Amino acid sequence: MDTPARPLRADAKRNRDRILAAAAQAFADNGTDAPLEPIARAAGVGIGTLYGHFPTRRALIAALLADRNAELFATGDRLTAAPPGREPLTAWITAVIEHAATYRGLADVLATGLDDADGELHAACLRMDHIGATLLTAANAAGALPALTPADLSALIGAAAWTGEHSGAEQAARLVTLALNGAESDTGTAASR
Repeated sequence: MDTPARPLRADAKRNRDRILAAAAQAFADNGTDAPLEPIARAAGVGIGTLYGHFPTRRALIAALLADRNAELFATGDRLTAAPPGREPLTAWITAVIEHAATYRGLADVLATGLDDADGELHAACLRMDHIGATLLTAANAAGALPALTPADLSALIGAAAWTGEHSGAEQAARLVTLALNGAESDTGTAASR
């Protein structure tokens, strides 16, 4: 039986909060590949203290994304309760792309998080994938987007998130629209799958 985690001492909580604030700034300025040593210095702690709280870069990213993930999942829950069709799925794709734009490089981190079963981001990536698959299944059942598969959806979200990071949100939205329009009209391919 697991024992509940003890609450952090006041000084440990302050250190953790300072590390998170410094990491948020560093990642906003320099992307998710920002060096961790300067983050520790900016937080006023040693690198050992940073690693004591966050043993990996992904653990640090996961902690920074916790509140944003909760908001994203609440959006997903609202969308899965909406009438099925293209609109809720499009809204979900847009929300995930905006989420991935939080920090430069985050789209790549999230794309690999689904395959890293031991990683700190795996559960969140799995939930994002599940919400997308649920919305896609509902849209397909309603006759929308018959040619789009769950693998296509994952690839589209990854490509659009990458495009948003490198070419801007407008280009990412255009990519999503073009792909969904193509999937909506590609009934011949869908029937052969």
